[in-house]
Amino acid sequence: MTADAVRMHEVSEEAATIVDLVLDYSRRRLLSRETPLDKPLSAPELSRLAGRTIDEDGIGARKALSVFEHVLAPACITTDDPQYLSFIPSAPSKAAAAFDLVVSASALYGGSWLEGAGAVHAENEVLRWLGSEFGLPAGAGGVFVQGGTLGNLSALVAARAHAIDTRPRPDRWRVVCSAEAHSSIASAARVMDIEVVAVAPTDDGVLRADAVAAALEEYGASVFAVVATAGSTNFGIVDDLAGIAALKERYDFWLHVDGAYGLAAMLSPRARPLFAGVEHADSLVVDPHKWLFAPFDACALLYRDPELGRRAHTQHAEYLDTLTEKSDWSPSDYAAHLTRRPRGLPLWFSLATYGAGVYREAVTASLDLAQQIADEIERRPGLRLVRRPQLSVVVFERDGWDKADYEAWSARLLDDQHAFVTPSGHRGRTNARFALVNPRTTFAHLTRILDTTA
Repeated sequence: MTADAVRMHEVSEEAATIVDLVLDYSRRRLLSRETPLDKPLSAPELSRLAGRTIDEDGIGARKALSVFEHVLAPACITTDDPQYLSFIPSAPSKAAAAFDLVVSASALYGGSWLEGAGAVHAENEVLRWLGSEFGLPAGAGGVFVQGGTLGNLSALVAARAHAIDTRPRPDRWRVVCSAEAHSSIASAARVMDIEVVAVAPTDDGVLRADAVAAALEEYGASVFAVVATAGSTNFGIVDDLAGIAALKERYDFWLHVDGAYGLAAMLSPRARPLFAGVEHADSLVVDPHKWLFAPFDACALLYRDPELGRRAHTQHAEYLDTLTEKSDWSPSDYAAHLTRRPRGLPLWFSLATYGAGVYREAVTASLDLAQQIADEIERRPGLRLVRRPQLSVVVFERDGWDKADYEAWSARLLDDQHAFVTPSGHRGRTNARFALVNPRTTFAHLTRILDTTA
């Protein structure tokens, strides 16, 4: 055997060992029923426990994986734990999480049709299905991006580009949204150097058409877009989509619907009436890594007219001419990105495996659980709902508690590995909040957490 052959043999044996180690760990993790919630450690403690892992010679796959499994992973809170109830959890299906390994192992590039036609075809099938669920026309389409923040930014960039092409430039471009809109809208405005006109919602948290109309009257043609929220992160509130959409008959604006968390509720017949009007959106986002049981990171950005998205975002360079001079559907043309992995494929595989009906049942179960635990909170002395849940976010207060009490309670829950429930707030008052998207979260889980507030 030649020296080169020996080296190739050694490399292949090493590669096989690494792959076996990683796949074995992944299998154990995916199939585990006892994965702890875990909690963060301080930087000095992690440095002490992990030691130095990067040097000239490497520490080897076995040791590196051991450091990850026994030191690094336990210092990360497990987002798919049924008692992870903070922010908006992630609860990927086993099919979606497992297939994420396939996506990485297949060395796929999802930025262009030329390089990833099969992957793009599958992603587009999911996007068409979502568009149909939301009532968009058959020609609607878009792309999977990193998250709702990038999706909202890309949609607003397309909206302003369309305004620049179709109307005189004002002294300053403006976007109208609820004062309770997601923080990503203000972030997009800073990036785009535009002004946010924050309109106060009614006491129930809903942005209504009359308030939007007043802002449109006041700011006129400088308003190029209105952002309506389909399930706010803090409360799960759905704005008056139908009323706001009807304003398009009187005013010229791009309607963008931020449904990153809540729009998935449309899969349930129980919640669908709340979203009447979304079918008139010019663009929308929904995050499959939230309530559509896909792994991080995936946001579906959909345009009513994808050509407007393409005009705004296609990058031009000599080395890209082979892509941009063709009419192929290249995902990189529809958002503020170029390089991308086909992050929609895990959702495609999960939907193809289980069918949409299973998704409808899971979403409906979360809606039902939210109502059930809200009833329980109202029955318990000392607890008070801040708002009755519309979707699957339940916000409540404990009589007599201040911010320090909520923070101490939250820390105890995590230290005891009981639950991850971080304090939230509204109008200057601290509160507690359950975000329910994991189908494995039960009424018993939640009542045991409530018991600790007594």
